[in-house]
Amino acid sequence: MKQTCQDLLDEYRELDALCATLSATQWHQRGPFHGWSAWDEVAHLCYFDETALQAVLDEPAFSAGAAALNDQMARGGQISAVARAHFGPLQGGALLERWRNCYQALVQALSGLDAKARLPWYGPSMSARSFVTARLMETWAHGQDVWDLLPRRRPPSDRLRHIAHIGATTFGWSFANRGLPEPGMPPRIELMAPGGQVWSWGEPGAESSVRGPAEDFCLVVTQRRHVDDTSLQVSGPAARQWMAIAQCFAGPPADGPAPGVRRPRYENP
Repeated sequence: MKQTCQDLLDEYRELDALCATLSATQWHQRGPFHGWSAWDEVAHLCYFDETALQAVLDEPAFSAGAAALNDQMARGGQISAVARAHFGPLQGGALLERWRNCYQALVQALSGLDAKARLPWYGPSMSARSFVTARLMETWAHGQDVWDLLPRRRPPSDRLRHIAHIGATTFGWSFANRGLPEPGMPPRIELMAPGGQVWSWGEPGAESSVRGPAEDFCLVVTQRRHVDDTSLQVSGPAARQWMAIAQCFAGPPADGPAPGVRRPRYENP
C-alpha cells in the first residue's frame, strides 16, 4: 500500500510539474478530449480528488454529495459543467495550488489505510488499494490530454503497470457495460514495460492475444488512442472486439477516438 500510494503521488507530481509550465493561453486552449482545456482537466481531477478525500474522511458527506451528483447526471448534466461551476472563479495557477493541496492530503489519508479497507465511491465500494490505483489511472489519462494539448511526448514510467492491470482485468466489464456477451475467454496480454521487462495476464494458450508496448495498451484502454494508431499486435476475434470498445474506467459506455484523430505530432518526439 505504501508503494502504491507513492506511485500515485509521483503521478500527481508529474502532471503538477507540467501544468506549472503552462501559460495563461495554454490553460484555456481547447484540447483533444471533448474540447476540454488543461483547466478543465485539472478541475475534473481536483473535483474528484476532493470527493475522494471525503470518501476517506467523511463517508456521510461523500454519500450525500454522490447522491446529488448522480441525480444531476441523471437529469442530463455534464460532468465538465459541474467542475466549471465548482471552480469557476479560479485562474490556472490558483486551481493548480488548490489541487496540489488536495492531492497531498488525499495521499496522506490513503497511506494510513489497510489495503483491504473498503471505501465508498460512485458505484460499488472499492478496496483502498483499488481506490488508489483508480485515482492513478484517472490522473494518468487526463494528464495525457494535457501532454497531447501541448503537444509533447510524456516519458513512460513503470507506474503504467497499475493502469495496464486495470485494463487487463476489465475485459469482461467492457462488454457487460454495453450489454454484450463476452466473445470467449480473455486474451493473453503480453506488454513490454518501459524498463524492458514483460508484463503478462491471461492464459498462455488463449486463442486471442494483445502484445506490444505497455504505454500503447494503456492509451487504448483509457480511450486516449485508437488501437490502429498504436504498435499493438492484436490477434483473434475476442481481442479485436475488445480493443474496439475497451474501457477500463467506470461509467456509461464511452467511445474512444477514431483512427488518426489523436495521433499527435510531438514537438519532442
